[in-house]
Amino acid sequence: MKQSKIYSSNRAPGNGSLPNTSPKIERLKRLDIVTLFPAMFEGPMSESLLGRAGKRGIIDIRTHNLRDWSASDRHRTIDDRPYGGGPGMVIQVEPIYRALRTLKVQGAKFFGKKKKPHVIYLSPQGRVLTQAHAASLSKRPWIILVCGHYEGIDERALSLIDEEVSIGDYVLTGGELPAMVLADVVVRLVPGVVKEAGSLAEESFQDGHLDYPHFTRPAVWKGKRVPAVLLSGDHAAIRKWRTAQAILATRKKRPELLTRRKR
Repeated sequence: MKQSKIYSSNRAPGNGSLPNTSPKIERLKRLDIVTLFPAMFEGPMSESLLGRAGKRGIIDIRTHNLRDWSASDRHRTIDDRPYGGGPGMVIQVEPIYRALRTLKVQGAKFFGKKKKPHVIYLSPQGRVLTQAHAASLSKRPWIILVCGHYEGIDERALSLIDEEVSIGDYVLTGGELPAMVLADVVVRLVPGVVKEAGSLAEESFQDGHLDYPHFTRPAVWKGKRVPAVLLSGDHAAIRKWRTAQAILATRKKRPELLTRRKR
């Protein structure tokens, strides 16, 4: 029997009703995650911003065990040896096809038959995730994440995928951690998830550079003082200082970002 973990309240989309939002404003409402290890998502999806977004009915996040769509035997096998030889195992195309077919039918009950999900395969061969890319994804009403494992998925399954996404030029054990990263960076950009929306506009990468330095109480710690301008109450001067500091931080830590910005 297929059992999906739902990290949302009864008000969330995918549970029978959609939140009251303007039809002109597209935003992420449902996120399905297909994985071999759904238990890995319990903490990240139920705590902090993502957990609160689900409980408040802003977004419906569901994890699904790919083994529920095994095409073979009672052992719920979803992988096999690669043709041509070589190490490791490859995830079969049929379970992925069955999972996506089922989820599309489920989603159509809430979005309508015309609304199609944007299917993403987490892969080291994919487009590297950036803040701009995440902002674009946050405007897609429905996303399905497919987590790879072992040596990856059967190449024929890529015909069912809209895009491959990577979180960096390195190899992880599977797609679960990248899926968590993508979910976090995208969901927090959905209107209503972050309490102070203005803070999103001043983060690193939002304007082609890193964030400015932050300070809080005490004003003096072990002889180190908070910059006087931040205590001045002069908001124009503070904005000017923060802009200058953001550029300095970028030049010191990530100079390539400034080069990209000039192109």
